[in-house]
Amino acid sequence: MDWKSHRIEAILEQALVEDQAVLDATTTLTIDPNLRATAAILARQELVVAGLGAVPRFFEIFARLDPRPHAHNRFEVVSHPEIFDGVRVPAGQVLAIVRHNACVLLSSERVILNLLQHLSGIATLTHQFADAIQGTHARVLDTRKTVPGLRALEKYAVLCGGGTNHRIDLASGILIKNNHISLGGGLTKVIARALQSRQPGQRVQVEVRTLEELEEALAGGAEAIKLDQMTAAQVKQSIVCIKQEKRWIPTEASGGIGLENIRSYAETGVDFISVGALTHSAKAADISMSITAETAD
Repeated sequence: MDWKSHRIEAILEQALVEDQAVLDATTTLTIDPNLRATAAILARQELVVAGLGAVPRFFEIFARLDPRPHAHNRFEVVSHPEIFDGVRVPAGQVLAIVRHNACVLLSSERVILNLLQHLSGIATLTHQFADAIQGTHARVLDTRKTVPGLRALEKYAVLCGGGTNHRIDLASGILIKNNHISLGGGLTKVIARALQSRQPGQRVQVEVRTLEELEEALAGGAEAIKLDQMTAAQVKQSIVCIKQEKRWIPTEASGGIGLENIRSYAETGVDFISVGALTHSAKAADISMSITAETAD
């Protein structure tokens, strides 16, 4: 993740602005603006780390937003060389040590933790799904079911957990679904239109829910198939049908797939399994920040 990219920078800045971090009334009234402190960011559960690179960026952005001298004090973020995004750590592991002005640490604490908890929660859940299908051909995919404005970060967290990104947005891929079919005059017609007018490099994927729809999609020239809301047995039957084609057609299973049944889908021979829960239902990871004043030498 390029934490210095304009797009990511805007997200981090908005988080600080939303919380009015530079106008923290409690800290301003109670803490010596010259006090320095040390903050320990701690994993309180076993988790997969995601978002650690955002920590120093928050402090750099904070200094840009806050004209007060203490906001521009030197800071240091130290982590063990073996602790980085994508690594699974045990409960009790210190993720990073931050040395900075105490006021800045206090005013940034909640925003930093919110991001780390959210992204690490996604990475941790993704790892559980990826681990559940180890040894099979299938790979876990995310979806566009993301928090508005946070998609780039959430999809990055999926990668940290060992998952694979599906299309990032509506412009980056073609996926014909039920509403396209009903509004566009039928499956055969919309496939033909997409094949004729697509941009170079775009693959036409079609979502189907029955074997009849699958057969029509294949006959129409679909180049990728999404098997939606099917049982594992139906997916397996569909894979057999697809493999009879004299061309490679990537397959994806989706709908109603959780940790309790993803293995059965992976064993059908499907290429990908998309799971919306990775981003829309991941529980925030338990991460804390403990701040202590530094003593004068």
